[in-house]
Amino acid sequence: MGAIFQSLGRTVTAGVVLVIILAATVGSGVNMDHAWGAFVMRWFHVLSGVMWIGLLWYFNFVQMPSMPKIPDEQKPAIGKVIAPAALFWFRWAALSTIVTGLLLATMNGYVGNLFTFARPFTAIAIGMWLGLIMAFNVWFIIWPNQKKALGIVQVEADAKAKAARMAMLASRFNTMFSIPMLYCMVAQQNGGL
Repeated sequence: MGAIFQSLGRTVTAGVVLVIILAATVGSGVNMDHAWGAFVMRWFHVLSGVMWIGLLWYFNFVQMPSMPKIPDEQKPAIGKVIAPAALFWFRWAALSTIVTGLLLATMNGYVGNLFTFARPFTAIAIGMWLGLIMAFNVWFIIWPNQKKALGIVQVEADAKAKAARMAMLASRFNTMFSIPMLYCMVAQQNGGL
């Protein structure tokens, strides 16, 4: 058992195997119809969203507040190793969340309501717009500025400081938006809003 947990790849594979076992035993006799396909797409959407928002909250609740407490000689480990890896998963999880969300909305026939906010899809339309704005921030504001702040792209010290501040502000904006976005996503499924 310990060998499974020594490798992230084996741990994730074990999780997938457990899902397959659950689906095969508990879900036996399930109709592989539209509802099942929508369920699977929603599951991928939720998995992606958990990765994205989990990393967003990690940056805002853990990494940024902890940086002033880290001795200067240890900060390069964050900036050169941890932050770039976390930002890689962060931005691709954002894209995956958006793609799976749009596919799910298309499958369920409410992607058009993204522009009309027609009932009964008001909550999901608002949530989708919040998510799209957040994903835009990830790819076109946070990531380009983080590349400068982390030294991936070389800039002068003042530009580096400005980029770090802009990335932080956009990240805080996304943290703020994540709260009503998650509310809207849950509200759509449960009659809220």
